Amino acid sequence: MSGARSKRRPARRPAKRPAKRRARSVAPVPARRGMIRVRRSRVHGQGVFAVRRIRKGTRIIEYLGDRVSHKEADRRHEHKDFRDNHTFLFIVDRGVVIDGGLDGNDARFINHSCDPNCESVIDDRRVFIEAIRTIQPGEELTYDYQIGRDRSDPPNVDEIFACRCGARSCRGSMLWPPKRPVSRRPRNARTESRA
Repeated sequence: MSGARSKRRPARRPAKRPAKRRARSVAPVPARRGMIRVRRSRVHGQGVFAVRRIRKGTRIIEYLGDRVSHKEADRRHEHKDFRDNHTFLFIVDRGVVIDGGLDGNDARFINHSCDPNCESVIDDRRVFIEAIRTIQPGEELTYDYQIGRDRSDPPNVDEIFACRCGARSCRGSMLWPPKRPVSRRPRNARTESRA
């Protein structure tokens, strides 16, 4: 036994099972009392309006709703007509979409504008609407939806997601990035000008 060590096997421990991922319950941040009100909008349907002056940088409201996967969001809306652009879906990241149509709050009624007075801010997988300039009482709250384009979009997707904001800088669509204008010069004219 000189120099020989006994090889003891460690006691066998039960295998650790991966913990089930639970949907993290997030305590909502309510809108401040007396700051906003939902009413009829000139832009589209219902809108959210300032009841009092809101300073630049103010976190106004959290966008709330049922937190689902992209697959579930697609399943919920697969029956809709492709010409219907009315949804309350907000993409948080690769894994989470907020469906404001279920358990949503007044934030779902904030309309799109190409010249907005608010922006959406994602903080710890939560979405907040913040003022990017001072908003006066009676003014409608808006933010740029920046809806992404997809290769499977129909040819008239810009008409489906037409913007009604009326801003001087209106790009005509809620989609982002804007569709590039088609060059009006024929290709031959470009080739000839190089020679």
